[in-house]
Amino acid sequence: MDKKTIIKTLEKIALYMELQGENPFKVSAFRKAAQVLELDERSLSEMDNITSLKGIGAATGAVINDLIETGESSLLKEMQESVPGGLLPMLKIPGLGGKKIAKLYKELGVDSIESLKIACEEGKVKGLAGFGAKTEEKILAQLEVFQTKPERTAIWQLEPIVAFIEGILASMDTVVKYSVAGSYRRVKESSKDIDFIVATTLPLKVREELLEKLPLLKVIAAGDTKVSVTLDVENEVDVDFRLVEPHQYASALHHFTGSKDHNIKMRQIAKEKGLKISEYGVEQEDGSVQSFESEKEFYAYFDLPFIPPTIREDGTELNKLEMIPSLVTLEDIKGDFHMHTTWSDGAHSIEEMVEACREKGYSHIVITDHSNYLKVANGLSRERLLQQIEAIHVMNEKYSDIEIFAGTEMDILPDGSLDFDDELLEQLDFVIASIHSSFSQSQDKIMARLRTAIENPHVHMIAHPTGRIIGSRTGYDPDVPTLIEWASEFGKILELNANPHRLDLETVYLKMAQEKGVPIAINTDAHHLDQLRYMDVGVKYAQKAWLHKENIVNTWTLDKFKQYLKK
Repeated sequence: MDKKTIIKTLEKIALYMELQGENPFKVSAFRKAAQVLELDERSLSEMDNITSLKGIGAATGAVINDLIETGESSLLKEMQESVPGGLLPMLKIPGLGGKKIAKLYKELGVDSIESLKIACEEGKVKGLAGFGAKTEEKILAQLEVFQTKPERTAIWQLEPIVAFIEGILASMDTVVKYSVAGSYRRVKESSKDIDFIVATTLPLKVREELLEKLPLLKVIAAGDTKVSVTLDVENEVDVDFRLVEPHQYASALHHFTGSKDHNIKMRQIAKEKGLKISEYGVEQEDGSVQSFESEKEFYAYFDLPFIPPTIREDGTELNKLEMIPSLVTLEDIKGDFHMHTTWSDGAHSIEEMVEACREKGYSHIVITDHSNYLKVANGLSRERLLQQIEAIHVMNEKYSDIEIFAGTEMDILPDGSLDFDDELLEQLDFVIASIHSSFSQSQDKIMARLRTAIENPHVHMIAHPTGRIIGSRTGYDPDVPTLIEWASEFGKILELNANPHRLDLETVYLKMAQEKGVPIAINTDAHHLDQLRYMDVGVKYAQKAWLHKENIVNTWTLDKFKQYLKK
């Protein structure tokens, strides 16, 4: 159990209470308790008696104790069973909060998006106090957009679903091995569906187990070698499972990973040798089929090096084989330079983040909690940052195998100034500058803000340089080629933010930055121990841009990193 989970549980209970039309003071008590914990700099392990904190009452304290003792909240479970499941998706409709949804449910019996649409079409919603004809029209317009399923789903929406399915497959004794395939494995920013290759000698049992364990909305097909389903998850998605014999696994994984153009190129190479590639292996001239233990063995059969899935795109990768050894890999990563702790809006203490990074074998990391301007993230004041710097210095004395650098993720303010003055910045080891506000400003104003940060001698890196959220937010429209030129001129680092929501900078700009000699740092921006895993997707995304390991700051030795900081 961690503090962030407790906070989210309290907020969920408050939301369910609101949907039930509970007393506003009771709802407020749970939200206040969540806020008290959010603002406390300590992690759960550092708190002697969390329920004794001012602002946590008997009811909220009971929930917290329940979570700590059992790992779940019986109150939340009870509320989830009593509140109609169709109310929660309605929260995604702009303009509808918990109170309005509770009113619709109580007075009109609206318990789903479908029944909401009917109520609007029948003119019943406009008759409710606090709604009106214009509100009813807006809800109908939003429903049209909401109910149109997008053709592709963003990678950050798929990532937890893939992890969930992997957990199920890992628990099945009937499964020999498995892997996600398709465009998700190639780390495309969005995918139409999810593909899994499953090696088994008992396909019928695997099929039955999958149908039993998965949260199904619809079964599209359930044959001996293929199971296709639509999952009943927050982001409704189709999943195909290909069930193959263990000796067919490597060939099937290659085939269903794609891309189409890469597979066509491989088939052409095979044809020149009188061979034929299929999802089952390589067919010889005599009709026999050659199978492989791994994809590496498959490529070696054609005198080729292993080609990472991330660069299997348009076939031209086969003309750049000599560049593959220089591509960054997860094994090359020596540190992570953007992460948050309980000092701002992270879920874990500095020490807990350090221990998790030690387990990954990192030699150095940077703690970068938010600066004062970002109140919503419990940003650090000058005084608190000075305290944190001292705490990090003390903690460094404890470890001989990892060095912890004191940093900050400092806001570039809307007026173009920086959140901390130079005197304070001088006392930090590593300074990140970021934009979190006023995205609608003109490009000239955005660039003026970025220029202030780039020119500052104490700023080392610009984080998530465009502010985009894949498939959801375009960001704040900087002139990225110019930003890259400035980074080159002033010797600054640009970030590849590895969070699947962001993957910012995107590949076209990463390639441009490498050409200009601008160093790139792949950072998880982790707010939770579990999010440190994002380094893997960040590295794979860097491969898509053909980034060389020597251009990646995370691959530098501790000494080289220190030399950069001294410049």
